[in-house]
Amino acid sequence: MRPIRYTLHAVFVMRQREIPADWVERALATPDADEVDPNDGGLRRAFASVPERDGRMLRVVYAEEPDGLRVITAFLDRGRSR
Repeated sequence: MRPIRYTLHAVFVMRQREIPADWVERALATPDADEVDPNDGGLRRAFASVPERDGRMLRVVYAEEPDGLRVITAFLDRGRSR
């Protein structure tokens, strides 16, 4: 797994939304789906089901950088189904 860095925004919203870093890391390591962000081609979206939250889908928006991955934000995606 490549090194993961978190933006201040990501740290703030993960705390606020009670999303532990291990969920984010799991989503990045073994996503159910991974796609280019349609709003910004320089970003990607990883989706993963979270058993700890009744299988809801976690969306992690991140950027691939030469030295690893930079997490921009993470949230439980109400619009994404399993």
